[in-house]
Amino acid sequence: MRTLTVGFCSLHLIAAAAAVGAPPGESKTGSPLSWQEQSVQFARIMSRVKWTPVADGMPKRGGYFTAGKEYTGVPYSSVKHVGRYIGFDVFLKTFLAAVENPKSVIYTENLYGKVSNAECYYGKVCSSYTSYALQCGIWYVSKVHGPRSREGVTIVEPQSAQAASPGDVIYTPPAKKNGGSHVELVTEVVRSEDGRVTHVRVEESRPQTTKNTLRSAKAFDSHLNSRSRELYRITNLDAWRGGNKAESFLFPNYQDDSATPQINRVLLLDRGDWVPYHKAQPVKVNVMDRDNQGVRKLVIKRGDTVVEQIKNPGTGVVERSFDTCGDYTAQCVMKDGSLSQACEFSVCELDFRLPSTQITRGEPWQIELTTDNMNAIIVYLKNSADGHDEHNVFITEKDRKAGNVTIPADVTQHANKMQVWVIGENRYGRLKKRQDIRVTD
Repeated sequence: MRTLTVGFCSLHLIAAAAAVGAPPGESKTGSPLSWQEQSVQFARIMSRVKWTPVADGMPKRGGYFTAGKEYTGVPYSSVKHVGRYIGFDVFLKTFLAAVENPKSVIYTENLYGKVSNAECYYGKVCSSYTSYALQCGIWYVSKVHGPRSREGVTIVEPQSAQAASPGDVIYTPPAKKNGGSHVELVTEVVRSEDGRVTHVRVEESRPQTTKNTLRSAKAFDSHLNSRSRELYRITNLDAWRGGNKAESFLFPNYQDDSATPQINRVLLLDRGDWVPYHKAQPVKVNVMDRDNQGVRKLVIKRGDTVVEQIKNPGTGVVERSFDTCGDYTAQCVMKDGSLSQACEFSVCELDFRLPSTQITRGEPWQIELTTDNMNAIIVYLKNSADGHDEHNVFITEKDRKAGNVTIPADVTQHANKMQVWVIGENRYGRLKKRQDIRVTD
């Protein structure tokens, strides 16, 4: 088993905090940590993890990660609806399993040129990093972190290191109109014996991986003063999150993300392990047999039902697709009769239908939902021309039973064209599907 660590972060402390992210209906043990301390620990799950590519071809900004070189922090990639965000769409351990498979999507897929601001199929960006840390069920883009867009948050006064506190957010506005913005998280404030702040640690997601910077108080002030940055403080986490609470969903799953996974050495999936697939989507099983034990048989099951047995598969990729939704395993019988660790995945249907190709501004409208082996949980709507104009409509159990969800009229108040994503989840992760719709007066 390859040892995968979370740097010098305290795993037992993270595990205590991880109770916040327990699935609905499960007991949540009390944690002695404040939500600010929890946010710092959750941020460090992603910023302190260490991993080493096993092959060439994993894309990053301006090139590729180097095989055999150890990296700290998850990769930066704005995967949008095409790839998957680490922590929100997939477990951290799913990414780590993909790292160990030279035939996985992180080596064979490159989103550069296909998705703006993206390279790697699995990744994180600044806003999904801070939103994960701040215990959200879905990310808030950087432009809507602050008091102009949210309740329960204020601008810190004075804007200096002496007023900074762990859990504070630093916002960098766009350098030009319609440009990109950025958010960072304050994770540590160091004081001298007389109480003066001497250093401030800031952690963030930016190319190529997460960044961890300890600045002197003077350097921190200079950082704030450049680019018209603002230091925000969330004064009421529940007001700031609104209905967007991690504990209302299966993901993020801080408990699993903070644990050290056992990565399968005999076989891995093209998307790693512990991961959902769309119905009829190819599932590529890479039989690696890294310890040269010899493989007698590859067995694929749906639940307890054997779907297929492949004798003497050798090493290499076996590709299958599945039209029946359910939870599956792929496992090898070794030459000595022992069983390998099983790869776990699910096959799901997630689809939706819009009322037409265009809707009328100022009127509510409905989306029809189709799901199997997955719950539709969120409709994410984004104005294609304005990064501030994004909305989350949380799908209720009543909506799921009815097979449709109503979109409020004010969602499309300003947009002429909206991206409509339906997001679903099950115990293995999330899937996303996008369509676009035009808004007319």
